[in-house]
Amino acid sequence: MASIERTLVLLKPDAVARGLIGRVVQRFEDAGLKVVGTKMVQIDAELARKHYFDLEERFGKSVFDVTANFMQTGPVIALVLEGVEAVANVRRLVGVTFPNQSAPGTIRGDFAHTSKAYTEAKHIVAANLIHASGNVEEAKYEVDLWFDSSELFDYQTVAEKYVF
Repeated sequence: MASIERTLVLLKPDAVARGLIGRVVQRFEDAGLKVVGTKMVQIDAELARKHYFDLEERFGKSVFDVTANFMQTGPVIALVLEGVEAVANVRRLVGVTFPNQSAPGTIRGDFAHTSKAYTEAKHIVAANLIHASGNVEEAKYEVDLWFDSSELFDYQTVAEKYVF
């Protein structure tokens, strides 16, 4: 059964540096998702390790190192979004990991173009602008890692009258 979920989104250092914060957040709000938590964070090595705890196991040490180092190059905007099947809907709006494979109309498809081949050849991170929780369990872990309960808000938007 469909349910109201919360999910974590990180606007990575490249999105912040390019001045895309407002345009990206607007995409989520336009889709009916509600921002229930937000903050700017400078990630340190400890938070990078906790957030990407399984990356090294899944893809190797070099992928973890490149990703963790990149995420520490500038501030990120951390958001908690809420809505009907928020995890899957956010992933759909974001697009696939490598922007050149993301469909037009997705955030990565519209604002980035990096390819897997290029990033692998250069041993650099895919500048793909955004992180979105991969599934409901991951979303719960990540929201709890990034936000204290006092930093999350319950309120009603005008659109909820028609959605809920």
